[in-house]
Amino acid sequence: MRTAAAAAAAATVTRLVQRVVAPSAPTPSGELPLSWLDRYPTQRALIESLHVFKGRAGADAEAPARAIERALAAALVSYYPIAGRLAVSDDGDLVVDCTGEGVWFVEATASCTLEDVDYLEYPLMVPKDELLPHPTYPASDPLPEDSLILLVQVTRFACGGFVVGFRFSHAVADGPGAAQFMTAVGDIARGHAAPLVSPSWGREAIPSPGPGAAVGPLPVPTELRLQYLAMDISTEYIEHFKARFLEQTGHRCSAFEVLIAKAWQSRTRAAGFAPGSPVHVCFAMNARPAVAAMRGRPLPDGFYGNCYYIMRVSAAAEAVADASVYDVVRLIREGKKRLPSEFARWMGGGGGGDPYRITSDYRTLLVSDWSRLGFEEVDYGWGCPVHVVPLTNLDYIATCILVRPSAHKPGARLITQCVAADGVDDFHKGMMRLD
Repeated sequence: MRTAAAAAAAATVTRLVQRVVAPSAPTPSGELPLSWLDRYPTQRALIESLHVFKGRAGADAEAPARAIERALAAALVSYYPIAGRLAVSDDGDLVVDCTGEGVWFVEATASCTLEDVDYLEYPLMVPKDELLPHPTYPASDPLPEDSLILLVQVTRFACGGFVVGFRFSHAVADGPGAAQFMTAVGDIARGHAAPLVSPSWGREAIPSPGPGAAVGPLPVPTELRLQYLAMDISTEYIEHFKARFLEQTGHRCSAFEVLIAKAWQSRTRAAGFAPGSPVHVCFAMNARPAVAAMRGRPLPDGFYGNCYYIMRVSAAAEAVADASVYDVVRLIREGKKRLPSEFARWMGGGGGGDPYRITSDYRTLLVSDWSRLGFEEVDYGWGCPVHVVPLTNLDYIATCILVRPSAHKPGARLITQCVAADGVDDFHKGMMRLD
């Protein structure tokens, strides 16, 4: 009898069919404008992730791929822009051309069980590109991937569990928006006639910055290769730091603030930046309340476009490395408080550089929080995912992603790619210290 390790080593993924799934009913045509933030240069990227579901037993149960494909076609009637293509208008702006062509869909099978590959816990025992949708097409008819908005692959494993691989255009939706669409597909897959939340395009609600707002250059690749490291953080670890912060300051702090402070401090120490060197941590914040304050009313219900702001917190290296972690938490909390005034100033063209610029400067740590976006609540009829795996493609940009851990593990998970090979051990040891 083969062991799980042997089954994982011999695992193969076979793509059975690929096709374009169009809306199941007629949809409007024409061009839809994107907001300034949607059109920001780095938004043309396809954000990739894997969503792991246990599935259920029963030969008469509808196959996950069939259920998701059927629900996808129905959801695209309401979310018809996602069935279109990115294009450039006569004015030179990026728009969505509502062609109704549909989204790419790939159905695949894996020869092993999810247990064999540890439910795609790190390290990934199946190469990620085998579980992500990468359509093939005739060389005479190349696929312009940068015009696509969504690609989906459903891979069923031998145990009946399955993995949904997504590649979603950031130009059309931010994290909460992408999760909203996936939730809509789940609503229909579970038997609802339409999404429980009706979508709203509403891009005119997102203000454009004043003429003085700068747009920085795209990140420049470097030869530095940052190492992948995933860490499960226990609830006790988080509560330890939160309790100590409350004792010292009389204020409460969040798990996000604790974990990002620890990550910023641990990597600053591991990297050995010289005293006086500026170090930075950048994290995306939901700008919907700030936009609502500027407009005098909230964004329309069901809005799924980009609406976030990148907050940047900076300090001298020694102010992060030599301080207590509670002082670093204070720095992050003070940065978060600046969001309303800083966002309003930037929107008014007040200068201060480009907050959305992504840089490959090793002194900068880019943080994303996936723990509250809504991906973990998506249910296609087999229950919520046991594991959500965000993926990164640029190993020269220092990143840290906070996600929920697997369903059976309380606490949090940090997926990091933020230190060079010679600093990984020190970074990990620093993260594990309770001081």
